[in-house]
Amino acid sequence: MKKNMGNVDRAIRVLLAVVFGVLYFTRTVTGTLGLVLVILGAVFLLTSLVSFCPLYALVGLNTCPTKTA
Repeated sequence: MKKNMGNVDRAIRVLLAVVFGVLYFTRTVTGTLGLVLVILGAVFLLTSLVSFCPLYALVGLNTCPTKTA
């Protein structure tokens, strides 16, 4: 897997995952929407840890900065 996520994108995803987790575990959001947010947060956290987003690969998006020689 080639990295396709930049640092800003990864930080935003981690922040959103934390917010989703807090909303769920403080019972602010419950039910189906709560479960969807937890799953989405887990996906955001996983993709930010590996710096690869399969959806970005499908649409050809790359937020990773290019290296200059």
